[in-house]
Parts: sequence; structure tokens; C-alpha cells
Amino acid sequence: MNSRSILLTLSLAVILNAGACSRKAATPDNGSASGNANGNAASTTNPAPDANSSNQQNQAPAPAPAPAPQPPLVVPAGKTVTVSLGTALGSKLSTSGQTFTGTVARDVVVENAVAIPRGARISGTVVDAKPLGKLAGGAVLQIRLDSININGSDVRVHAAGRSFAVKGKGKRTGIMAGGGAALGGIVGGIAGGGKGAAIGILAGGGAGGAGAAFTGNKEIVLPVESAVAFQLTQPVEIQQ
Repeated sequence: MNSRSILLTLSLAVILNAGACSRKAATPDNGSASGNANGNAASTTNPAPDANSSNQQNQAPAPAPAPAPQPPLVVPAGKTVTVSLGTALGSKLSTSGQTFTGTVARDVVVENAVAIPRGARISGTVVDAKPLGKLAGGAVLQIRLDSININGSDVRVHAAGRSFAVKGKGKRTGIMAGGGAALGGIVGGIAGGGKGAAIGILAGGGAGGAGAAFTGNKEIVLPVESAVAFQLTQPVEIQQ
């Protein structure tokens, strides 16, 4: 074979090899095409979740509106609040400005509802206390009601003060200045005798009663658990 024939053969082989390579590169990879197709299908059929809808699903339901508060009970002026003293008070025992405590002795009812319950704690002040004078002048005791503890809160109240007085010079006469009625009607009796004798007296009329006692030397004494009635001068609002 001559050199010309060899060159021709080599040239033909190179051409055939180049054609085979170009056909192989042009053929798509089945795996890649399939993967891309599957990926595209997956992305089409399973879209990304919407952030807004996810937040809405996780949101807690709105709370129910709170019930409207009930209107307060109003205890009108003129209503009587009877208290039971927690400490003894007296013209000689007490001093002006001294505070005292006690409890409400009976329910105060307004509109068929208990506005101030029995047993509620009260606070008051001794306005004046003067013992019996040696020669002239009588014993004086004046007290007022300041507040009542209702539902755990101290409620300020305005009530007429209660004033007790007894004349000197041996007269066993008591005058209740606050209610304008004489202390009368012996409900107790002599407890013992002599100078230590005590006479229980009920204050009548006006704002109600008070259990008072006058000692042998006519000093005014309100023993522990004495019932003293105070008349409100201003309405009191009670939150339910």
C-alpha cells in the first residue's frame, strides 16, 4: 500500500470518530431528564406552604368578651348601720383621737340584697372623751364611724357621730346628743353593788340603740360587744 492510500484511510477514520463523538454529546442523559421532569412535577404538585395561612392556623381563638360589671349597690343616706364594739370605750377609759374597731352587728339590706354583711370589720374614732369632774361638769363620750371593710376593701363612710353625756352631782341622767333622745329604760341591773355597781341603759329613739353602762361614780362606759347604731349622712356605693 502506498503512502497516499494510508493517508486516505487515516483521514476517513478521523472523520468517522468525530461524527460518533458529536452524536453521543447531543443525546440527552435519560437519568437527568427524568430527574428534572420528576423535580418539576414535584414542585408543581407540592407548592411551598403559605406563611400567612400557617400563622392563621397557629393563632389562638380570640377570648370571649368579659361580662359587663354589675352596677354598685347604693346604701342611701339615713340608713342605719349597727356595729358591735370590739373594745370597751368610756369617758374615763378613752382619749380623744383614739381609734376603735368592731364588726357590723346585722346585715344592711338594699333592694333585697345584702349590701353590708354582718361581721364586716369597722373602724371608728373617739372624737371626745371627758371623765366626770370632781365638783361640777359631767362625763362626755363622742364617737364616730369612719370605714367598713367590704369585700376586702375599706369603704369610707359618713355617719352622724354618737355623743353620750351624763350630768354630775349624783344625777343618773344620760343625754344622747347625737340622736336628741334621753337615755332611758333600764335593761340591765346592778351587777355587784357599791361603787362598782353598773346599770345597763339602752339609748332610745333616733338612730337606734347603744348598750351603755354607768359606773358607780357615773362615768360613761360602753363595754365590749355593745351595739351602737350609726345613721349614714351620705350614700355609700358598694361594688358587687
